[in-house]
Amino acid sequence: MSGSELPETDRVRLLRETADDLRGESSESKQLAAVLYRVSDLYDDEEETSPGEIYLAVRNILNVKERGGLGR
Repeated sequence: MSGSELPETDRVRLLRETADDLRGESSESKQLAAVLYRVSDLYDDEEETSPGEIYLAVRNILNVKERGGLGR
C-alpha cells in the first residue's frame, strides 16, 4: 500500500510516530520532527489548518533554526 492509499487517520498516526522516532538530541532531528507534526495536522480531522498555515509554520521552524534557535 502506498502512502497515498493510507486512510487519513493512519497517515496522521504514521507521521506522528515517525516524528517521535526521529526526535532526538540534535537540533536537526527536533526540527524534522516538528515539521512532520505540522504536516500531520493537514490530515487530522480535529485540526482546522490549511496547507498555507502549515507552510507558514514550517517556514517559521526553518527560520528559527537558521537564526540559531529560539533563544536569540
